[in-house]
Amino acid sequence: MSASRVVVTGMAGITAAGSAWPQVETFLRGSRNATRVMHEWSHYSDLATRLAAPVDDFAPPAHWTRKQMRSMGRVAQLAVRAAELALQQAGLADDARVRSGAMGVACGSSISSVDALRGFAEFLMNGQSARLDANSYLRLMPHTTVANIGTFFGLKGRVIPTSSACTSGSQAIGFAYEAIRTGRQAMMLAGGAEELSPTQAMAFDLVYAASRSNDAPESVPRPYDLTRDGLVVGEGAAVLVLEDLDHAVARGAHLHAELVGFATNSDGVHLTRPEQTTMQAVMQMALNDAGLAPAAIGYVNGHGTATEQGDIAETQATHAVFGARMPISSQKSYLGHTLGACGAIEAWFTIEMMNRQWFAPTLNLHQLDPRCGELDYIRGTGRNLAIEHAMSNNFAFGGINTSLVFRRLA
Repeated sequence: MSASRVVVTGMAGITAAGSAWPQVETFLRGSRNATRVMHEWSHYSDLATRLAAPVDDFAPPAHWTRKQMRSMGRVAQLAVRAAELALQQAGLADDARVRSGAMGVACGSSISSVDALRGFAEFLMNGQSARLDANSYLRLMPHTTVANIGTFFGLKGRVIPTSSACTSGSQAIGFAYEAIRTGRQAMMLAGGAEELSPTQAMAFDLVYAASRSNDAPESVPRPYDLTRDGLVVGEGAAVLVLEDLDHAVARGAHLHAELVGFATNSDGVHLTRPEQTTMQAVMQMALNDAGLAPAAIGYVNGHGTATEQGDIAETQATHAVFGARMPISSQKSYLGHTLGACGAIEAWFTIEMMNRQWFAPTLNLHQLDPRCGELDYIRGTGRNLAIEHAMSNNFAFGGINTSLVFRRLA
């Protein structure tokens, strides 16, 4: 059986930069980020960072029913709404094929809903269950995003949970791609989500990886910059509709891009220290999967967390594969690190930028760290590029690496 070609027929997200691409592009072209001081965290006396990039204007749509929402914490709400918007863009919102078993879902997050976690924590600490109800676990369970998407839209296909920190979204897209490519599904929803929580900020604070520039939120994060002082946590969600090419053409779908390559591997060395050699390997594996030489790639969407070890290892690995000519930038300089959502958000942004032939620069990159790999770092007002293929890379705690390769069809 020959492998199926996989195309993107819908894509949408919920981000601090907006939910529709024209709004997002305006934000990116405005050379500002979404980082702000979280006064809501002032009572956490042991938390040194006070910075985050929240989605301040999100609320569940009015047409969602109470029954639909009772199993959803904020992270599941973000994921379901992104999926709903992606299905609408794909022309599948009311299509019976979605519920026929032809469509599955792959999605993940770093953690689930923190409010549900707080309820169980209070129970463990004082034995009281006042904050718990029959749906608390459904909001807490690690696969709350993928399960709620599947139930909300009546999906009967395979469900693939991904909870792999910063590669949750990109692994979901990759595993969905593999399900379609091998003929197991005709369509897949694929993406990631993350709700903002002080627990995430504290997790990075404890390992001195979170920015403490509390008096200058607009200046951080600073990916690849010599003066970087750590990441900023963010929140959001993005979902792609992936589809078998023949299936999409037969129903007259608009094709945004083709997903032509995917790879994932693990460092096998350390849970938090990135490894250049396996980062390099995953990029080459994705190129091999796509049947492409390095010269075919015209842009790399970098992981770019603004952490010292991560930035250096990633860019040295990218240089080893592509050489100094490769344009690269990081959207985390605008949205912060959206953790389980970042791989999906950045895949969405990569496709949109590739199709519009304009690539956003990395904000706050003023003094390149000389230890970073020699690359063509996009700065200033961005870059106009007419390219056919782009790569989007993500690297996670646990030593998990992913690489996606997209082809422009427009």
